[in-house]
Amino acid sequence: FGCLQQSAGCSAAIVRLCLRHRPVHRKRPRAHFKFCLKGPSPSSHMAAPSTAAFALAASAAPRPAPVQLGVVRFGQTSGPAGAAAPHACGPSALGLCAAAAAAGAVAAKASASGRRKAAVARRAGSSWAKGRNLVGTNTRDNSNEPPKDKKISILGSTGSIGTQTLDICRQHAGLFKPVALAAGKNVKLLLEQVKEFQPDMIACDESVFEQLKAGVAALGISGYNPELLSGQPGQIAVACFKDAKTVVTGIVGCAGLIPTIEAIKAGKDIALANKETLIAGGPVIAPMFEEYGVSMLPVDSEHSAIFQCLQGIPKGGVKKIILTGSGGTFRDLSIEEMKAMDPDELRKRSTTHPNWDMGAKITVDSSTMMNKGLEVIEAHWLYGVDYDQIEVVIHPQSIVHSAIECQDTAVLMQTGWPDMRLPILYALSHPARVPADLPNPRDGRNFDDWWKGEGTDGKMTFKKPDLEKYPCIALAYKAGRRGGTMPCILSAANEQAVELLLNKTIDFLEIPGILEAVMEKAEAENKVLLTPNLDDIVEADRWARDAANVVVQARQKQAA
Repeated sequence: FGCLQQSAGCSAAIVRLCLRHRPVHRKRPRAHFKFCLKGPSPSSHMAAPSTAAFALAASAAPRPAPVQLGVVRFGQTSGPAGAAAPHACGPSALGLCAAAAAAGAVAAKASASGRRKAAVARRAGSSWAKGRNLVGTNTRDNSNEPPKDKKISILGSTGSIGTQTLDICRQHAGLFKPVALAAGKNVKLLLEQVKEFQPDMIACDESVFEQLKAGVAALGISGYNPELLSGQPGQIAVACFKDAKTVVTGIVGCAGLIPTIEAIKAGKDIALANKETLIAGGPVIAPMFEEYGVSMLPVDSEHSAIFQCLQGIPKGGVKKIILTGSGGTFRDLSIEEMKAMDPDELRKRSTTHPNWDMGAKITVDSSTMMNKGLEVIEAHWLYGVDYDQIEVVIHPQSIVHSAIECQDTAVLMQTGWPDMRLPILYALSHPARVPADLPNPRDGRNFDDWWKGEGTDGKMTFKKPDLEKYPCIALAYKAGRRGGTMPCILSAANEQAVELLLNKTIDFLEIPGILEAVMEKAEAENKVLLTPNLDDIVEADRWARDAANVVVQARQKQAA
């Protein structure tokens, strides 16, 4: 109850008031009794409450309704300039004189950390069911001051997201500086990046590590001696690099999960471009943002669009999230036409996209629309919305990148060219809007041309997806609602199925059936854990990949 003023009557009255408005049980409404201490610390003549004061308070009358007190202020009162007036307190000033929360503050401070961790632990157990609104965690800032020399690490620097992130760094020199890069086996491109940006730490796949070392030495940059690493330890070191403020996670698939978790533990903000990390690891990752005080900003064009639309929307103001998707390369074909096509032609076309330039895996996911299904699960975690509040719409032009519907029926959309550089720029510069020149990456036109309405410009169409043609969407909703390790199982099985497609082991139209069979196998073998830890998620990922292989082998044996 703190150190009280000299007056015994005042002391007893304040202690009585505190006791009468203390919360008795955590399920009862908490009193709105607050102290805001300002000014110099209470002087030494302020004594702690006496035993008589506590005894008097203990005999307090029944509690009235909770009250909201004004600011309790310790400090100077009116008087000669520079002279401190005595801390006088009498019955008539009961609401304004007060208790410095010395003893109470010590107890509160000692237990605050424990309560916070306990709350995080409680939420972790059921967080998959409610989502977490991760983008609303630790992102409260409204300055338009652009960053200066913001240091970033990039996981997957030679991939699509990584190269476009470096494009942003190149165009905005002085705002962003890549200080650590992790790549796979593309040593040639990695060395070009090293020569240009001279990062302090570089990591690559173990199989090409010697090439990297020789290549860096051959660059002959005077005084440049970066730290060279390989494998997952190298990825983790890049993710946790001491000077980096933000980590761009561009590694494809569940391989990005462990480095992302370690980056969060190291206090790094996350620019998330890897769907599978959150889809598989949501139950584990979600509570960590509050625990470690970092933020997550989406780099996916759809989720960046939603995040941008949400700016200024009050809590509870959103009725629905609307995820748009192009429909992929087969959007203008019926399922009957697809079944009639040559399997090799289907496989070839599934790796091309009419609007976006992306890697092979995400392009195949766009063709099956599994990417949209995975984004549904991702939206559940990022924005804390139920699955019934998330809708998928096909928008062939890829001009509207997603939308939100507000409670008052207003629909807000974010539009622009199909270009990942804007989501990357916004994730790195948030909350600032940095002046940029980002023409259409395919033809170099500015967006002003689109408004002219010439040819296919100026036109937008929308329709609901055909779930018979795109069954992967329904599978994703089913996995998300099941929760626990099921989204991880679906995501890992899909990665394995796409790899088998690219290796010409399976045909394109087999993917949904394989995924459904793996999900059924997981249920039959009790592999779905509702409150998994990190080890459980890693094991679920491994099991699902093996299960996909088993399912494929069984189907091929049966077909033979």
